[in-house]
Amino acid sequence: MDATDQQLLSLLRKDARTSVATLAKKLGVSRGTVTNRVAKLEDAGIIVGYTVKLRPDAQPSEICAWMSIAVEGNETRSVIASLLGEPGVASLHDTNGRWDLLAELRAANLAELSKILERIRLVRTISSTETSIHLQTYRLS
Repeated sequence: MDATDQQLLSLLRKDARTSVATLAKKLGVSRGTVTNRVAKLEDAGIIVGYTVKLRPDAQPSEICAWMSIAVEGNETRSVIASLLGEPGVASLHDTNGRWDLLAELRAANLAELSKILERIRLVRTISSTETSIHLQTYRLS
């Protein structure tokens, strides 16, 4: 990836719906170049999909929680594989420090969140967890 690819990715992160013509103008390249570069980034597995980002208050009844996870021994990859199949895990992050993983959990209500927590705690090589419910967002990126 070169500097143009990096700039293209940055623009798409801000708004994946930006038109090819607008991207080309901002990058100073042709529309064909943008189309080809996006296709190459997709083919290489660098761009793996497009999504909709919602304001945190757009779904006021949805519960968001963060779960810090400690893993026994060298079992992080197997825990990741287990958690990627859990529908309540919205995102999963490898981290450092006291915790090995950080999971963003999404649930329709507290009862559903409780079931998600129970399923995650059944993963054999998870040694401990700590969960915090997200209350309010003060700044969006």
